[in-house]
Amino acid sequence: MDSDATHRLLDPERDPAALKALTHPLRLRLLGLLRLHGPATASELAVSTGESSASTSYHLRVLAKYAFVAEAEHRDGRERRWQAVHSVTSADNAAMLATPAGRAMLVLGRRRQLEHLQQSMEQHEADIDAGRLGEEWHDSSGIDDLMPRLTPESLRELRDAMAEKLAELTARDEHDPRARQVVLLTAGLPLAPDGPAAPAADAAPAADAAPAAGRAR
Repeated sequence: MDSDATHRLLDPERDPAALKALTHPLRLRLLGLLRLHGPATASELAVSTGESSASTSYHLRVLAKYAFVAEAEHRDGRERRWQAVHSVTSADNAAMLATPAGRAMLVLGRRRQLEHLQQSMEQHEADIDAGRLGEEWHDSSGIDDLMPRLTPESLRELRDAMAEKLAELTARDEHDPRARQVVLLTAGLPLAPDGPAAPAADAAPAADAAPAAGRAR
């Protein structure tokens, strides 16, 4: 997929410095917060992360240097507000796995996504307990643990179909006041037949079953 207004595709050979800038855990977290909650100042992000405003300001400038974030419209002239430039950043997996540095960056990004899922699940549960999410969300939300047997071509087709459908639904719901931010973390991780035995997937209730589209929140 080529880069566009919402998706930035990085090339490990042409963009090594930009990729390296994303290896810092705090930068990944800052970028994620801006994508999830919208524009914010370094001070606001410092409160959200428990870091100093000097630290968040520095790392935001690094992200800006490599065009991951940019200045947003300011509420006043006292402090910069920052916004994410793209909603998604990715890189070709094969190219990333071709070098030790690329593989390390790929692993770091995936680990951070798992941390995000854990945090999102905890927030989702807290929102339900506090009544911030209505019952209309209960049946449509959930996490599915499925292990289908697919060829490389079928797995690629599945991921592309999901991305296309997600773009369609996002555009359809853009101005619907009932729409809420949804954390959607998908994974397609083939396992070698002679590797360690994988944990058995729990059988999901029929009402919560869905194609391998790990749904959360």
